Amino acid sequence: MLEKTKNMLILVLLGGFVCVLSLTCILKKPQAISYSERRKLAQFPQMNIENMQSGKFTQEFERYASDQFPLRDTFLQLNVYYAKDILQKKDINQLYIRLKDVIAMEYPLHKASLQHAAKLWKSIQQTYLAEANHVYYSIIPDKSYFLSDEEYLKLDYAAFFEEMHRQVGDMTYIDILPYLQLTDYYRSDPHWRQEKIIDVAQVLGEHMGVSIAGDYTIEKVDAPFYGSYYARSFGMLKAEDMYYVTNDAMQQYRVYDYQNQREIPIYDPTKAKGKDPYEFYLSGPLSYLTIENPNAQNGRELVVFRDSFASSIAPLLASGYQKVSLLDIRYLPSSMLGSYVDFSDKDVLFLYSTSVLNHSETLK
Repeated sequence: MLEKTKNMLILVLLGGFVCVLSLTCILKKPQAISYSERRKLAQFPQMNIENMQSGKFTQEFERYASDQFPLRDTFLQLNVYYAKDILQKKDINQLYIRLKDVIAMEYPLHKASLQHAAKLWKSIQQTYLAEANHVYYSIIPDKSYFLSDEEYLKLDYAAFFEEMHRQVGDMTYIDILPYLQLTDYYRSDPHWRQEKIIDVAQVLGEHMGVSIAGDYTIEKVDAPFYGSYYARSFGMLKAEDMYYVTNDAMQQYRVYDYQNQREIPIYDPTKAKGKDPYEFYLSGPLSYLTIENPNAQNGRELVVFRDSFASSIAPLLASGYQKVSLLDIRYLPSSMLGSYVDFSDKDVLFLYSTSVLNHSETLK
């Protein structure tokens, strides 16, 4: 009898707790954005006859209740701790959460995706480039490249690079792998740290026949860095310091954003305090922009086909060129390039990360 009463009491308390949380969910002012998850949250659905009859209201309310549930971040954080510390799982939602780093699982190898990327590169080369163009490519490893093969599930990187080299053919490959290590990347983000890749920029420049500056002042950004993985670790990481490099010549660069028809700064402090602080570098994902360096009177120009990693290395590469053009064919279809860019006598560099190449359906 006592045991039955005890169970009933537990059920009543649990039911009451759920009812209170549900009522709070309905009455509280809904959040527009989850900064921990870096996404918009579902809002209360419209109550009308059409939505009620179609079942749309019920579906949207379920999403709303899930997104706006009180203490949601706390419960998600507890779930991460439970999976990592109690269940001893290596990955949580396809993230490896280690003592100081969060690393996205990149697996399996999508050979068709590599073939698609290489085919697109070759199409650009055949359509727009001539023998006078010097064409290069380099591949940026994602953070899982540096993990132990025995402990973690990850790509067969040897097969990855072999397939890309086979598909690309006669373009000149610049190997930057020996110059990178895990500490060159943000702990809470997939991107590399600008102050750590000066040597990488110099290696790229050396192979392309230009001299890349190495005399920079390293400055600290006046905002804590919360990378894209910080949210998904739910409190298991601390904010990082963010740095940028500068010198007198770099301060004279002129950067033009053709997507929005405006001049922009090399570094935008307002972006460092936004939802994606990596947009501090060249204002983030823009389809077409140029960097002009008035101090480089060598007549050399470079066109970089790029993903987001190039935002932080392009200002370094610009020290060796009179003009650098950055093209992101995730947003600017390659079929339209001839309307925007004159490729005559320019160096061309395809610079992409393994994670984008392994999911190249975004490239157009």
